[in-house]
Amino acid sequence: MSDAAVPAAAALSAALLAYSDRAEAQLSRFLPPENQAPVELHRAMRYAVLGGGKRLRPLLVYATGHALGATLEELDAAAAAVEIIHAYSLAHDDLPAMDDDALRRGRPTCHIVFGEAMAILAGDALQALAFELLAADTQLQVDAATRVEMLRVLGTACGSQGMAGGQALDLAAVGKRLDAGDLERMHSHKTGALIRASVQLGALAAGCHGRTELEALERYGRCVGLAFQIRDDILDVEGESHVIGKTAGKDAANDKPTYPAIHGLNESRRLLEQLTYEAVAAAGTFGARMHELVQIAHFVAKRAS
Repeated sequence: MSDAAVPAAAALSAALLAYSDRAEAQLSRFLPPENQAPVELHRAMRYAVLGGGKRLRPLLVYATGHALGATLEELDAAAAAVEIIHAYSLAHDDLPAMDDDALRRGRPTCHIVFGEAMAILAGDALQALAFELLAADTQLQVDAATRVEMLRVLGTACGSQGMAGGQALDLAAVGKRLDAGDLERMHSHKTGALIRASVQLGALAAGCHGRTELEALERYGRCVGLAFQIRDDILDVEGESHVIGKTAGKDAANDKPTYPAIHGLNESRRLLEQLTYEAVAAAGTFGARMHELVQIAHFVAKRAS
């Protein structure tokens, strides 16, 4: 596989940018107004969610579900829910007891602005809001069993066998030498689980239950999730703080296990290319209708922030 397999300057198409804009608008609509009591909590929640980010997870919900026949209105709640879960995780991960970060998306982290206690409460409230949206949305045209399955998928993705478990593995690994399998397991939980869930939620919202289709989407989500993390690790080495929107070089400074630390930069780039190739192949199972998932895979591999 040559370098031509991944475009040198992958960018989001106009349609995907429109999805991102839609996600931003829906998030603003679903979040409590900042002048509603308790004001400080709602301000912290909106700060943690709005005003930046790639909105990758909503993009995956919209691109998957729309390709399978769902309307954008039917996908709004699921797209917002996964991004709200992601935002809560960042607010908590940035805390001094976790990754201790002062910069996120190019601005001070939630606890720097609102204090640690309010950042914790904002994360707690955001997690609850995500499930409330998915449970109560009237635009989602699926039967009760499918709605419950969507709630299960989201819960699994952010629990001890998903994102929270991955963060626990990450904290336990600081200063230790992991092998390649341990590293992949950690990131499949911490980063990959919610990305896989985004694809699954888009498919379920569209009424897709076919085993072959869901397995192909699972492969796609797994590959994109790991590719996202590898690219993140590479950017931590090569990127600049003002471009990537967070503190560059922090992983190495904290002696955290990363793909470049374990595999080296060249092998990390090769793994990234291989995963992108596999993601594109999985999306190709559906033919041309999943072209937006192909674009997203290329974007993940070549993003600058």
